[in-house]
Amino acid sequence: MDESQTADAVPETTPEPGPAPVLPPFVTAAKPATDIRARIQEAGGLSLDRLPMLSVVFDRLATACSDADKHLAGSSTFYSLSGVESGRFGEFLDAYDANAVVGIFHASSWDGHVLVGLDRDFIYTMTEVLFGSDGSEPPVEDERTFSAIELRIAQLVFEQIGKALESSFGLVSQTSFRLERTETRMEFAVIGRRSNKAVQAKFLLQALNRGGEMFLIIPQTVLNPLRPALGKLLTGESSARDPHWAEQIAAEVQKTTVRLRAVLEERHLTLGEIAGLKVGQVLTLDATPATRVKLEGNDRPLFWCRAGQSQGSYVLRIEDAINPEKEGAHGLLD
Repeated sequence: MDESQTADAVPETTPEPGPAPVLPPFVTAAKPATDIRARIQEAGGLSLDRLPMLSVVFDRLATACSDADKHLAGSSTFYSLSGVESGRFGEFLDAYDANAVVGIFHASSWDGHVLVGLDRDFIYTMTEVLFGSDGSEPPVEDERTFSAIELRIAQLVFEQIGKALESSFGLVSQTSFRLERTETRMEFAVIGRRSNKAVQAKFLLQALNRGGEMFLIIPQTVLNPLRPALGKLLTGESSARDPHWAEQIAAEVQKTTVRLRAVLEERHLTLGEIAGLKVGQVLTLDATPATRVKLEGNDRPLFWCRAGQSQGSYVLRIEDAINPEKEGAHGLLD
């Protein structure tokens, strides 16, 4: 047998696949630049000094909560921002263990959650406010479990806070805040890992010569997409230019009760004539049905009117507005 026949007799075999080639340590797969930037920002944490609008949002939140309580309570309540800090989510919750009620809100546009908490003093104070207490009794200091009424009040407060969050954060991003659940045990108030970084804002409630604390915890992953908007400083921003604030003020002003007075005729008398008046004496007036009637509000002339009757009642029909510059101080022609 020659060498060619021997070579042909060797069966062909398929080589087994070996291990994948190992790339050198300096060879890595390319990643999008946006992903790398996001990882760097998350690792570096939040610098509150570079987010000036965050304090503005929290100040607006305190004002919105104060305004919301005016429609619920007879006594005045006042919210104020007491501090903002960054840290670990778990450390923030541990400080309120067994001493607060928390509400978990879902921000749909952000695809994330925020946590709002009310401490024990806040719940006790708000309960007394809503039930008409005048603050004469000493504050409750019993560290017991919250009652069903107190939890229902906390639910009511959370509903108002959800609306306040929408209006205050509307300055930087429009989103709705939906209350998903409430918890009294901090280990169940989970919206992320306990080691995740977050921002906490604390608000002080003052009412009935006592107070309480409300706290808001926002994970850093929720705030990262809002960095460009929160990093802008609005110059010339004032509450008077805020359209929502202006609409609210206009609505409240229009609800104000005003007392009007219709003056048919005015007559000047001396002190002696007034002293000589007697019971039953008749004072004649020079006014006629055609005489215009002056309509005043808060001792200020407003309109000239005509008197008449409609369905058995006296009525006034407004004709002209009174211009104090062209007419006397009492609406009379100079």
